[in-house]
Amino acid sequence: MFSKTIIEPFRIKSVEPIRWTTREQRENLLRAAHCNLFLLSADDVLIDLLTDSGTGAMSTHQWAGVMEGDESYAGSRSFVHFKRSIQDIFGYTHVIPTHQGRAAERILFTVMCKKGDVVPNNTHFDTTRANVEFVGAEAVDLQIPEARHPETVLPFKGNMDVAALEELIARVGRERIPLVMLTVTNNSGGGQPVSMENAKAVAGVCHKHGIPLYFDACRFAENAYFIKLRERGYAGKTPKQIAQEMFALGDGCTMSAKKDGMANIGGFLCTNDEILARQEQNLLILTEGYPTYGGLAGRDLEAVAIGLQESLEEDYLRYRIASTAYLGNHISEHGVPIVQPPGGHAIYIDAKAFLPHIPADQFPGVALATELYLEGGIRSVEIGSLMFAEAAQMELVRLAIPRRVYTQSHIDYVVEIILRVWERRSRIRGMRLTYQAPFLRHFTAHLEPIG
Repeated sequence: MFSKTIIEPFRIKSVEPIRWTTREQRENLLRAAHCNLFLLSADDVLIDLLTDSGTGAMSTHQWAGVMEGDESYAGSRSFVHFKRSIQDIFGYTHVIPTHQGRAAERILFTVMCKKGDVVPNNTHFDTTRANVEFVGAEAVDLQIPEARHPETVLPFKGNMDVAALEELIARVGRERIPLVMLTVTNNSGGGQPVSMENAKAVAGVCHKHGIPLYFDACRFAENAYFIKLRERGYAGKTPKQIAQEMFALGDGCTMSAKKDGMANIGGFLCTNDEILARQEQNLLILTEGYPTYGGLAGRDLEAVAIGLQESLEEDYLRYRIASTAYLGNHISEHGVPIVQPPGGHAIYIDAKAFLPHIPADQFPGVALATELYLEGGIRSVEIGSLMFAEAAQMELVRLAIPRRVYTQSHIDYVVEIILRVWERRSRIRGMRLTYQAPFLRHFTAHLEPIG
């Protein structure tokens, strides 16, 4: 029996100060950053919910592992530990370390894709889509129809539309689809989980057509815990057992270990295909590093090896999922529209419903994110028309919660600020672009308020 009160399943051993700013200071800082929260200095942010990627706090066991990191250029014992930890969970034959997830994506798509290919996914995230498109392939999102409606409540809203996958294969031809990806949890779709039933159905389609299935496994532990809570037949299984069962359905994966790897840097690419692994290692050597370090220090390999196992601990996952839901439920109770149900790593505010007077071409998500910063120094990120342009399915603002960093009091403050902005939402103005880059424009774009 667990208490209704959420408590952090850890003690705080070291603290980092955060700096308060006035609204006038934030107005000047935002103007200097061209209304792009990515361009702010982190010292000028009070509560940083821009991303949960690499922003978590490491455990004492991870820091002990850092001290034991073997910095040998080739064949370090830290790589052996890294590989064994990954294979224990994921089960794939070949493990290729990279400095983070997008490096794994770049290598995977460079080796497997060519111009004119099509890569289906439940929903591609920004770097995944960009790396697919960079090699001339087409990234196609096949989320279930209900996922496009933020208010709809489903236990596994991150699922892929299996019928749409079959239709796509029939329409473009199997030869144009080098692989299918399944993102767990579905980040751009609101941090929603994928069911084991859906993963098995997707795998069945892939196997029938001879198409490799790869997982984007960034938040695999959170996805496994949602399956344990919500899917029939899994309540008695551990998150690790659930993860092992899911990954056994696939042929490989990419992962940013900056998420459920609980580390500040790192990632990996896995495959069961020896020929592909050799090609991927050759490309790795060219741009990342030798195959036993892949751009990472030995201490980082140790931190990831330990963090992957810690992310599957049930006490941690229980707290993680409950604390995220705490934020979502509190603002939703006051009428703030969010993607329902609350996700695992983040709460996604429906900016289109929050600011119905601002059209998509005036970036309602950016407008809302900047207001949250001006009101209370909170940094979030738009996931909508700025990030995805014409591929955007929704206009969202993501509040991504770093792992083991903020307490419930911090989250109560975030609730307070969001509700203040909600009360004066009709006075918020849209935004216009003044500069954009050709790829991943949201990272460096310049904007200004309209009117």
